[in-house]
This record gives sequence, structure tokens and C-alpha cells, in this order.
Amino acid sequence: MDLRYVQSFVTTVECGSIAEAARRLDLTAAAVAARLKALEDELGTQLLKRSGRVVKPTAAGLNIFDRARNILRAERDLRALANERVQLGELRLGSFVSALTTVLPPVLRRLYAANPDLSVSVVSNASVELCRMVAAGDLDAAVVVEPQFAMPKTCDFRVLMEEPLVVVVPDELAHREAHDLLRTQPYIQYDRSVAGGQMADRYLRQHGLTPHTRLEINGLMSIAAMVDQGLGISLLPDWSALWSSGLCIQRVALPGIAPMRKSGFVWSSNGPHAPIARKFLEHAEALFSRP
Repeated sequence: MDLRYVQSFVTTVECGSIAEAARRLDLTAAAVAARLKALEDELGTQLLKRSGRVVKPTAAGLNIFDRARNILRAERDLRALANERVQLGELRLGSFVSALTTVLPPVLRRLYAANPDLSVSVVSNASVELCRMVAAGDLDAAVVVEPQFAMPKTCDFRVLMEEPLVVVVPDELAHREAHDLLRTQPYIQYDRSVAGGQMADRYLRQHGLTPHTRLEINGLMSIAAMVDQGLGISLLPDWSALWSSGLCIQRVALPGIAPMRKSGFVWSSNGPHAPIARKFLEHAEALFSRP
């Protein structure tokens, strides 16, 4: 099977148009159409259906699309492994939501400056799922909250940041004590399906605190905006972006030693893109790790 035919199929599905796929592949539309016909003839089934200029995959096309894309990635990975001096292929990178705006932009800026031809695909998900995807080989690396379970020996993890839990309140409540606020004020629960929300919920239970919960939501900035509007208070990781957002909010420290959300980088140490993953880590440590 000619991988150029597979590439034309994947690109056409992604673009939804033979003309756009041709532009992306630097071919004529007739050449792309001929490749698609050859692939359909070889597989013995129709893969695409056309309606005017719009092209959509058939049921058979949908069945093979993910596998076809993986074949192309594997081919690029083989080239990268065969010549480590050339960073080919696509770095498949995961990130939990908070890190999308604070960690990835400055690190990728430095990484692209040193590797301008690098291609990166980014997946956002909960840290537990991202760790599973790295372990399964579906991702090369991910920025995650420190996993609370043993990772396979084929994976490495390095802590980049530590963020203590703090009570986030409107400006006018900043003089109050943390536990008093949690007992008396309406509470916005950080989503307990993510690591930071689980940490906050565990702290409340361990200290016998049962706040009046108004709602539960994911997204630290979304919660901060609601606190700014006087809808309640919250118990959140001390995320740097909260304090540069222009919102009228303050942090109130917890008594004693606060639990820490530890964020870091997990990567497949033996994967085809381990060298570029380690480059990502080097830039991230230079930007975020404590001296």
C-alpha cells in the first residue's frame, strides 16, 4: 500500500475538501482524487462520499481513519528513530487545563525557537487520563498534576511547580480567617473529577469543614470570575494566572502547612520522541523549577 495514498485520504478527511487537501499537499485536485480512487480500489470499498465540493468519510472511511492517521505517525516516527539528528514526526503532547495557558505557551516558544520545523499536536484532558495515554503510547509526553499511582518503568516524571491550596475570596473578605470563611461563606467547589478538586475536597473532610456549596465547576479562571462577582469563595491551588487576571480577588492562606498541588512532566523515556520530550523538559525546568 502506497503511504502517499493514505496521506491523501487522511488529509482529505481532515480538510473536508479535495481542493483544500490538494493545497495542503501541494498537489493538483486531480492528483489527490486519483490517489483516493487508487486507495479505494486497493481496499475494495468506498471510503469517501462527495456532495458538491464537500467530502465526508463513509462508514468504512470512518472505520479506518484513526488507524490510517496512526500509520502515518508511525512512519514519521520510524524516520525520526533512523536519524536522531533530524527531529521529524509529530510530538504528541498532553496538558491539563490550567497548564494550557501558563506552561505550554512559554515552553513551546523556546522549543520552537530551537526547533522551528517541529510539529506538535496537543490534547487537553484530566491528568489521570493523560498519564494513562502516555503509558499506553497514545501520547509522547504530558504536563500533568503529579500522579498518585505508580507509572510504568517506561515512563519518567519530573516535578516542575508546587502550588499550595489557598482560599480565594473577594477583596472585601481578605481580612477573614481561612477556616471561618469556609464555614460561613457560600462555596464554589473545584470539580472533584480533577486532581486539584479532589485535593480541596479531601482537605475539607480532614478538617471537618462542611461549607454551603452553591455549585461545582471545572476551570480555575471560571471559578475566580465567580468569586469576583460575589457568588462565593473557593479552595484552589495558588495558580499564578489568577493574580494577573485583573479580578478583584485575594488569597487567604490556610493555617499550618497547606497541601500542595505538584505539577510536572511525564514522558515515555524509550519512545521515538523521547529526545524532543527531554528538550521540552529542559526548557520547562529553566522557566519554572525552583533554583
